Amino acid sequence: MAEAVPEKETKAQRAERLKREKNPWEAFDEVRAFAREGRASVVPEWASTYFKWWGIYTQGDGVGATGGKGGEGLATEYFMMRIGIPNGIISASQLRAIGGLTRKYARNLADITTRQNIQLHWLTIESLPEVVDALDAIGLSPKGACGDVVRNVTGCPLAGIAADEIIDASPVAVEVAHLLTANPDFYNLPRKFKISATGCPSWCTYPEINDIGLTAVKHEGEIGYSLRVGGGLSNEPHLGVRLNVFLEPGQAVRAVRGVTEIFRDQQKLRESRDRARLKYLFMKEGWTAESFLTELQSRLDFTLRPALPEIVPEDVYRDHAGIHRQRQQGLSYVGASVLRGRLTGEQLEAAAELAERFGSGNLRATISQNLLFIDVPNAKAGELARELEPIGLHVEGSAFWRGAVACTGTEFCKLAITETKGFARWLVEEMEERLPQFDQQLRLHVTGCPNGCGQHWIADIGIEGKKIKHEGKLIDAYYFCLGGAVGQHAAVARPVGYRCAAPLVPDAIERLLRQYLGSRRPEENLRAWFLRHTNDELRAHLAGEVIVAAERDLPTGPVPHAVAD
Repeated sequence: MAEAVPEKETKAQRAERLKREKNPWEAFDEVRAFAREGRASVVPEWASTYFKWWGIYTQGDGVGATGGKGGEGLATEYFMMRIGIPNGIISASQLRAIGGLTRKYARNLADITTRQNIQLHWLTIESLPEVVDALDAIGLSPKGACGDVVRNVTGCPLAGIAADEIIDASPVAVEVAHLLTANPDFYNLPRKFKISATGCPSWCTYPEINDIGLTAVKHEGEIGYSLRVGGGLSNEPHLGVRLNVFLEPGQAVRAVRGVTEIFRDQQKLRESRDRARLKYLFMKEGWTAESFLTELQSRLDFTLRPALPEIVPEDVYRDHAGIHRQRQQGLSYVGASVLRGRLTGEQLEAAAELAERFGSGNLRATISQNLLFIDVPNAKAGELARELEPIGLHVEGSAFWRGAVACTGTEFCKLAITETKGFARWLVEEMEERLPQFDQQLRLHVTGCPNGCGQHWIADIGIEGKKIKHEGKLIDAYYFCLGGAVGQHAAVARPVGYRCAAPLVPDAIERLLRQYLGSRRPEENLRAWFLRHTNDELRAHLAGEVIVAAERDLPTGPVPHAVAD
């Protein structure tokens, strides 16, 4: 029986009531009924809330937030769906099947996301059960890819094959995904919850920005995991807090469950959708690493050991692009950069065919929106790289190509302010033409609104979508944040007070990077160069002159509670 609705129900109250009334994972028959009866039969509770537990969102009309009200744009009759891929591990047969679904149901358009998912667009209500059933038949599911649940559990895409791997963490990532996804004990969290587990020394899953980040540690013959909690971006970024804990491999899953239970049980976090992430225990509720550890220990049946020394990686490329030797004798992996993560069904099918022809038929998706081909005989790796070029996958891309990340943008997202995917492609092409000599790692992240789905807060150059008036019309613009980093010098990017119309962004970046190339010290990388310049100086480099800082706009509406991957 439905609960009585308060006369003036807040968004948080509504969300909490709807979750108490129904576990969407147990109600997919209702979606099948909508499919039979047509789009008009979809009730608001499913459109706004319950669909997300099945990885489904209503799709925007291409205008974004400015075309609606309250910070959210208008929905169309179509849907987008994320397919969960724990640890990014996918077989050629699964990828081929997704390629077929992309061509048949999604207007031939798929995106690899920053959580190793594959996202489809243009789905009709009638197609949703067919797609879910087809995914189930190949051992995949959209369950948990969205909603107030544990999202797709990310892991090192080279788990089990990297030559420098400390430990294969994929069993932990996959077990956590199976334990917590579609588990009725965890269908109702305060909001989304992100977990990563990596055994590689480069921390390629960005544990610093996950709610739970497990990273491998090796010290005096012992191997296990460090534990970080409370990382997250959105419009208030917070880097994860390392707890004084060393987890033995057999303890990791139980510890992850314990942290998830702590989050689930925080009623205070349920009072506001804007403050319903684990990080706010540290940012707003006065929790410390010590108090969190005490609470975690109280929920475990084993005694937590103090942390062991760990080696925090340099801020280096974490995309695994290129050709590299595996730990298995005679084999290599080939990392292909997928610009903006966007692929057609034919590209997915071609990638599957190449994985079978040159390797073991296994691939990995990465949080950098790329694809890795594994178990390739060393003698065939170069040939595979050449075969990938005609299908639009670059093994040796430029710094701009490799470092580009873009969120969904106004093309499909109701919360975005600017278009991002097409803009990112154009921006990369412009920068490759203007600065072909640029020789440094560069994370160039494009996000369509202040909520940070494009992860601009950890980018060297992060640009945040805005609107400005030009000749009486609102046009796309971007605000610059510089110097974000992960690893040894982890830091949130600095808002430097520069904003310009979208067509002028390449000019600004060219001015900035030419200044860097012309004034850097020997062996000085871009991050170090940013550190020794003030915001005023960096803003002047971007603008080409000394200018007054522009205000960074506030979000156009409440922080969205589910869209960011």
